Amino acid sequence: MKKKLLIAGGGYADIPLIIAGKELGFHVITTGNNVTDLGHKYSDEYFQEDFSDYNAMLALSEKLKINAICACSNDFSAISAAYVAEKMGLKGHDSFKTTLLLHHKDSYREFALNNKICSPYAKGFDSIEAALDAVKDFNLPIIIKPIDLTGGKGITKIEHYAKANDAIKKAFSISRAKKIVIEEFIIGSRHGFSTFLQKGKVVFFFSDNEHYYKNPYMVSAASTPSTVNAHIEKKLCAEAEKIAHLLTLQNGIFHIQYILSENIPIIIEICRRSPGDLYTKFVKLATGVDYPLWIVKTSSGLSLNQPLTINPKGFFTRHCIMAEKKGIVSNVSFDYSIKDKIIDSFLWWKQGDYIDDILTEKLGIVFLRFDSMEEMLRITENLPKLIYIEIL
Repeated sequence: MKKKLLIAGGGYADIPLIIAGKELGFHVITTGNNVTDLGHKYSDEYFQEDFSDYNAMLALSEKLKINAICACSNDFSAISAAYVAEKMGLKGHDSFKTTLLLHHKDSYREFALNNKICSPYAKGFDSIEAALDAVKDFNLPIIIKPIDLTGGKGITKIEHYAKANDAIKKAFSISRAKKIVIEEFIIGSRHGFSTFLQKGKVVFFFSDNEHYYKNPYMVSAASTPSTVNAHIEKKLCAEAEKIAHLLTLQNGIFHIQYILSENIPIIIEICRRSPGDLYTKFVKLATGVDYPLWIVKTSSGLSLNQPLTINPKGFFTRHCIMAEKKGIVSNVSFDYSIKDKIIDSFLWWKQGDYIDDILTEKLGIVFLRFDSMEEMLRITENLPKLIYIEIL
């Protein structure tokens, strides 16, 4: 009988993980509230359960007698996976306490400040009153955000103290933990740095440039190779290993988002789960490294042959197709100038779909390959104008 792997999710971004689990010989089970999530079509079995409810995930995992668990591309899933693994004695995950520390912005900021890790100056708050009392201790501009959400949800940039009240209330209202952080606003270029840890050492890293469209806090595209130099990458590897040592981190992915400000990489976010929007496929296309397989293997407690950092074999972009305005989708087409650049795509839009939120809703993802860094950066910034979304 096949061993059972629970992937705590089943969205489109999790499809590479589901496929990797099957390649490893697992009976792959997916879960989540949304029955129509695209990943469920690829799994062997699906159970409708909220992956952000770690007690519900534990009950399901014990009922199914799973042998391994892997987080989906979501922080709540990473927290649930760590909780289940700890309670059931499954390998491949950090402790529940450590996972909360890394994935909750208030605890991570405090940890970074106490250990001199290069991150924005920030403070966490668990009441509106305390946050309002402290807001003038920060120099403007500042960022106010919930501690437990990603993709720009509930984030506001404040340039006048008079605007703080509404921003603080907004962040509290959307936070599930009812906690927020206030932090300094950092100016610079934004990047991703995805590393793989083995015995506390970085044995692989992948460096990218982040691109944004309508939502200034949600990545709409990523390109590689990165424009940053090797010195910055070396420093980020050292920071990752420092954190791994301080927290005794398990083998596996250690993904960083950072802002390069005055040649200093300032870490904004850390996660120990697969990044979203088919990022693992992006890494695989650019380097040939089977990143989703690595993630599933280590999350399942399986050994991984010593990997080596492999530079991208060309110039690549992963781009999320997003509409400029609300309305009914009539058609999506590509400018002739980029058709021969597209090397892969995953589109899920249908004629008649209604776009309600232009800041978060996506119609598909395309992967492109270019001939030079200049071409990659120029075209990537113009992709929203080169992919035509007809809205009625």
